[in-house]
Amino acid sequence: MSAADVNVRNKRARFEYHLDEEFTAGMVLSGTEIKSIRSNKASILEAYCVLVNNEVFIRNMFVNPYENGSFYNHKPKGDRKLLLNKREINRLEKWMKVKGNTIVPLKIFINEKGFAKLLIACARGKKLHDKRDDLKAKDDQREMDRALKR
Repeated sequence: MSAADVNVRNKRARFEYHLDEEFTAGMVLSGTEIKSIRSNKASILEAYCVLVNNEVFIRNMFVNPYENGSFYNHKPKGDRKLLLNKREINRLEKWMKVKGNTIVPLKIFINEKGFAKLLIACARGKKLHDKRDDLKAKDDQREMDRALKR
């Protein structure tokens, strides 16, 4: 299995939030968790990141229990620690102090060395009219592509 096979994305994040700054973080995982992630049995649609004692954790990330795991299997929705350097954690801490800001996961991938990484972004929630503008721009782009194709 190659690294390109893992395709766990949060498709709603770009629609629901204005994304400002992106970070790549490592994850502390057990053996059965990484096996489930490599077989695309994970979801980050409802997940978000929190800061606890100068450490960053991802909450609500669902990792399906490994089907060949025994009593060593993991909890499906436990908190998982993210590995970032101190400068990045300080930037995230400053970001979270402003009301309405959050940290959302965008994508899980496996790097060249075989480690699971998580792409996270600093985000602000969109209003309803912003979402409508995005849908209108998407429809306009689709119509222009159709016209060029003809």
